[in-house]
Amino acid sequence: MSKAIKDLDPSVIEVLASKLRGRLVKPLDPDYSETCKVYNGMIHKHPGLFVMCVDVADVMAAVNFGRENDVLVAVRGGGHNGGGLGLCDDGLVIDLSGIKFIRIDTSNNTVRVGGGNLWGEVDHATHPFGLAVPAGIISTTGVGGLTLGGGVGYLSKKYGLTIDNLLEADMVLADGSFVTVSKTKNPDLFWAIRGGGGNFGIITSFKFQAHPVKTVFGGPTLWPIEKTEEIMKWYHEFITKAPDELNGFIATMVIPGPPFPEFLHKKHFCGIIWCYVGDMSKAKKAFEPILAMKPIFEHVGEMPYPAIQSLFDGLLPPGLQWYWRADFFNELGPKVSAQHLKFGTSIPTPLSQMHLYPISGAASRVGSKDTPWAYRDAKYAGVIVGVDPDPKNADKITKWCKEYYDALHPYSAGGAYSNFMMDEGQERVKASYKHNYDRLADIKRKFDPKNLFKVNQNIRPS
Repeated sequence: MSKAIKDLDPSVIEVLASKLRGRLVKPLDPDYSETCKVYNGMIHKHPGLFVMCVDVADVMAAVNFGRENDVLVAVRGGGHNGGGLGLCDDGLVIDLSGIKFIRIDTSNNTVRVGGGNLWGEVDHATHPFGLAVPAGIISTTGVGGLTLGGGVGYLSKKYGLTIDNLLEADMVLADGSFVTVSKTKNPDLFWAIRGGGGNFGIITSFKFQAHPVKTVFGGPTLWPIEKTEEIMKWYHEFITKAPDELNGFIATMVIPGPPFPEFLHKKHFCGIIWCYVGDMSKAKKAFEPILAMKPIFEHVGEMPYPAIQSLFDGLLPPGLQWYWRADFFNELGPKVSAQHLKFGTSIPTPLSQMHLYPISGAASRVGSKDTPWAYRDAKYAGVIVGVDPDPKNADKITKWCKEYYDALHPYSAGGAYSNFMMDEGQERVKASYKHNYDRLADIKRKFDPKNLFKVNQNIRPS
């Protein structure tokens, strides 16, 4: 049983403070409540101490403090984790938000990024060079959490998952030591962090391969929710044959309001958000079969890559209530699409939605054992999210989300993309890593035998 921070001798915390360049935030400090906030407003945890790290030495000191004093340790990067696993009650939070830097090497198009950076900051830095690193679809997401879980997004079909573009990382291990990992340095550990989450240490620096992406052609197309089954059947056939340059995720959704036209507001839709990264002179031709499906609304065109990455930032600011459920899927047959129609018609609040992200193209051409990400053969990573600003609606959005998930799960591939999971228990974690779990547990035993890093989708030491 871990000790609570409040039960430690105050002199121990004073010694820690003397070793830091960053600062401590304690429960009686005026900014404590603000520091406790994360992206999901449904999460209410009260850590005993925050270490606001500004460099690797701070991280090493914090890890040593947590281990030596036997306190519960959580690690927070961007704070987007759905289940609030960047926080813990009564324990220590090692906060990386002060470790920010971005350095681009144009000789080989690589990007080195700090453990506390957000993806919007990376996009801002790489875009003037005509480069991008594959990431998700919300620019306020933390680099660390998204990367360690896999990284599915607009560029996955063309350039793979975020982990497929990770070349190297600097880490602080559970024993407080510092290592660099890559295909040639600590290769087992490098394999484990490419999808195995924060189980193996704290990443203070990532080195990514960037790719030539400046302008994309994309945006939303919407159909009345009643057409969900027809559109899903067409979409499944279309997206699996589409060139790698053309990606799009399909959704059931409600249009909450501006910037969409008023005639769409508060209505339910089956939507697809597209992103084409090929030759812009061929983009309109690529979209002809899409527009031939006669969407009731479309707003597709050329835009800078950072614009599509931040398309939903304004609609989904930090602090909303979120409840998540997720699965992988291999097909969108009649029984599956019928459930999407049923629950898409009963979306409870304007921001609640369901997304299905294709796992095809480059993302599917990596072996299922080459990284911990075991579902390379799945066709889609699905997520259902109940979202609303009002805490009074927390039960309503949670109930809808759980019922939608329960109806779909029998048709799923079994596990889920870990970045889309709440705190759902050990069996769910095992199902999500499938045949790779035992190897991950062996590596965990080697590098974190006492499971110091367990506030996550936890892989227990074998």
